[in-house]
Amino acid sequence: MRLTIDQYSQHFKMSKEMIQSKLRAKKLNYIIENSQTYIIVTQDAMKNAKSPQEETKTIAHVQAQTQPSHAVAKPKATVGAVLSLYQRENRHLKDKILKLEDKIDQLIADKEKMLRDERDKIEQLYHTKDEQLKNILELINKKMMLENSRFETIHEVESIEEAQETKNEISEPEHEKTFVELKEYLKCLDIKSYQKKNIKKRFLDAYHSDIRIIQRNGKLFLDLARYDYTDLLKH
Repeated sequence: MRLTIDQYSQHFKMSKEMIQSKLRAKKLNYIIENSQTYIIVTQDAMKNAKSPQEETKTIAHVQAQTQPSHAVAKPKATVGAVLSLYQRENRHLKDKILKLEDKIDQLIADKEKMLRDERDKIEQLYHTKDEQLKNILELINKKMMLENSRFETIHEVESIEEAQETKNEISEPEHEKTFVELKEYLKCLDIKSYQKKNIKKRFLDAYHSDIRIIQRNGKLFLDLARYDYTDLLKH
């Protein structure tokens, strides 16, 4: 036969919290119909269920049987005392179950947070690498375009003197377009923040005495097509 949770609680003298715990642990057979939970109970289980009065009699009988014959007879426990003990144990068990459920929920939440943080780190790592690769490819492309432009210019002029004049009068504005800002270039390098600061300080210290360092509007630029900055970029 089947009983609702309330019916099961009344018949077997068990708290609803304890019943819910057994259902979650799948220690009871149950079905759900129309959003109502029914617990499957056999006829034997129904017959074997004892009332609190019967439980009290059983406890008193066992205690009487286990006491030595020469011992002084103690007063039998009252029904109220047994019920009070049962209720205290029931509350204690209920508290332990609630604490255990809270710990399980916290462990699940911590695990989910750890997985989310790990996923975010991986996504950020791939994003950073993609940006670095993009910047490096752009710099390489600019340098190749500059080399092609210089190669064509050299073959179009008729003399070294004419090539120098063309470079000063015509190519100079185009050449400025190939400048790379120091700050952007450092972003492309896979180095630590303090290393970038050391390199930038090295450029600032050498600015007034090194013609390779170009300044525009308060910013430092590199002319990778004309100069080699290996000594200043050491980290």
